Amino acid sequence: MVAFGSEPDAGFDPITGWGRYGSPLFQSTLLARDDDLNIVNDLATGYEVNDDGTVWTVTIRDDVKFSDGEPLTAEDVKFTFDKAANSASVVDLNILEKVEVLDDTTIQFTLSSPQSTFVNSLVATAIVPQHAYDESYAEKPLGSGPYKLVQWDKGQQLIVEANPEYYGKQPYFKKLTFLFLSEDAAFAAAQAGTVDITYIPAAFSNKKVPGMKIETVKTVDNRGIAFPVVKAGAVTREDGLPVGNDVTADPAIRHAIDIAVDRKALIDGVLEGYGSPAYTSADGLPWWNPETVIADADMDGARKLLADAGWKDEDGDGVLDKGSLKAEFTLNYPANDVIRQSLAIAVADMVKPLGIKINIEGGSWDVITNKMHSEAVLMGWGSHNPYEMINIYGSENAGIDFNNTGYYSNKTVDDYFQKALHAKSEEDALEFWKKAQWDGTTGFTSKGDAAWAWLVNIDHLYLLKDNLDIGKQRIHVHGHGWPATDNIVDWKWSE
Repeated sequence: MVAFGSEPDAGFDPITGWGRYGSPLFQSTLLARDDDLNIVNDLATGYEVNDDGTVWTVTIRDDVKFSDGEPLTAEDVKFTFDKAANSASVVDLNILEKVEVLDDTTIQFTLSSPQSTFVNSLVATAIVPQHAYDESYAEKPLGSGPYKLVQWDKGQQLIVEANPEYYGKQPYFKKLTFLFLSEDAAFAAAQAGTVDITYIPAAFSNKKVPGMKIETVKTVDNRGIAFPVVKAGAVTREDGLPVGNDVTADPAIRHAIDIAVDRKALIDGVLEGYGSPAYTSADGLPWWNPETVIADADMDGARKLLADAGWKDEDGDGVLDKGSLKAEFTLNYPANDVIRQSLAIAVADMVKPLGIKINIEGGSWDVITNKMHSEAVLMGWGSHNPYEMINIYGSENAGIDFNNTGYYSNKTVDDYFQKALHAKSEEDALEFWKKAQWDGTTGFTSKGDAAWAWLVNIDHLYLLKDNLDIGKQRIHVHGHGWPATDNIVDWKWSE
């Protein structure tokens, strides 16, 4: 009995995004990541990329069946990717020019330009059956994964059973019931002994439940402050939304906040000790540059930065001035998110002694969306795909949806992004992803432009029965979906 609060509103269709944050359960993917986040085969037996990086040829197993006994072939792979590429959903396959079936077990993907991160599309896009895909598929999924759907009572529960046709390691648990409960209700169910595992917020971590233990999982489920980095009016948007902020456009303000913030105090005070300091959007992942780590809680260093940049309290009101400009700005957070609210308040308190006044404002995402290009926002990201860095910092993405909300631009960083994309493999691209963060001279992180002030990575906490073993959990991503199910076939009762 599993209590995870997040019921997938759109159902269980990979083409609309199901399975991108955790195991797709009912379906399987061409490639996967192992416990160390290395790329490994799943449905695929191997893949090759041509010299210019635009043609990917994938071979697949010939012994895979869907749970209805029908064979999975290259035609199903083509159908899935064609359908996903032509659907308006979170599955971004704009780079995909065409998919061709060479034979029953060989598929060729042609890209419009080289992209090393296309490998993540092969990891994240689960395969659906062409013969059984229709408008009701999301509610009645059929696939080649470790489990098959038995019953879905919307708003209440999902019952799944092991798929006897599964080609991989058979799961230990033959039946799982997922209960869709609020955090309070899930915790009450754990206390009553009616669930075996539930996700809990840090606020519940000090409450003991007999017969159950807390499992802590490290994450890149990060929180940070996205700053507008251009001056007010520097960019004109077609929709008329304001862009830029004269205070946060000053690098000294951003750097001062970044080094003054006491990340350990945030973890202890807001997260009950369950978290780690954040310095980028990818801490601890293979493409992370550990040179981005900074010494924080440095109030003296922050004061010197501000003074050297010409900030001083001219009128004695406790807020720094620079000409006619006051060191004052608004930090927005989603009003229904207690952790982001607490982080925002704590950061404002931490930098107040510097003479920086941060006004905290909670609102709906609809409200924040209209202000996020001209005011700071407490955001969250975190993914197993390095392309996320381009979404956050790439100049070509500035102002598009929630990407690069502050209109950050650095030509050197953009060049590193392009070199990373044009590398022949994820491994070859690592050097360029790391240099975009900090190359010794410039980069998008604190030692460079400090376009964000990253604060914390939030540990994911699970309350589980003492004898339940959920295996080695990979570094979890941003808290969408069910990241703990990534290794669902390894879950078992321990001796």
